[in-house]
Amino acid sequence: MDIDQIIDKIHPLSSSAKLMLKKNVEEVNFPKHSIIIRADKIEKNIYFIKIGIARTFSIIDDDEITFSFGKEGDTIASLKSYIANQKGYESIELLEDCVLYKLNTENLKNLFNENIEIANWGRKFAENELIKAEERLISRQLGTATERYIELLKNYPDLIQRVQLGYIASYLGITQVSLSRIRTNIK
Repeated sequence: MDIDQIIDKIHPLSSSAKLMLKKNVEEVNFPKHSIIIRADKIEKNIYFIKIGIARTFSIIDDDEITFSFGKEGDTIASLKSYIANQKGYESIELLEDCVLYKLNTENLKNLFNENIEIANWGRKFAENELIKAEERLISRQLGTATERYIELLKNYPDLIQRVQLGYIASYLGITQVSLSRIRTNIK
């Protein structure tokens, strides 16, 4: 997905505002297994996925707990760093070789002061990310593992072919054996 599509998906901008924003975006490449955001650090950039897939996880009692995935067109960010300039709690690993768009948050915040359209775009960006986090929380609290798996397949139909089943099981809060049972029952 190209940067124009990603920007418009978040919130449409006029041509001039979009050009201002795009001047601050850099295309970068990272190999599979790169950790581009690390827990307990203030992240100075947000990323948008042009090509590839990523997972967001935290380490709890020496276990990696995956709590979200991102694919083409999605955002990779530590919202705590972006909004509050504080250390984030999550790490983000690339599960494939990825092409990303990088946007420095300090530059973006300077643009907010220069252009009200970009400021509104930034507000919409944060609102969209908050809604995604809320949906994940509600799904985790209220949905069964089977319901969460079906929802994951609906939102990420090719995820099963692109991501290790252990990460998917972790995301669902179940073991790989339980995931195998769910997959067998759905077929």
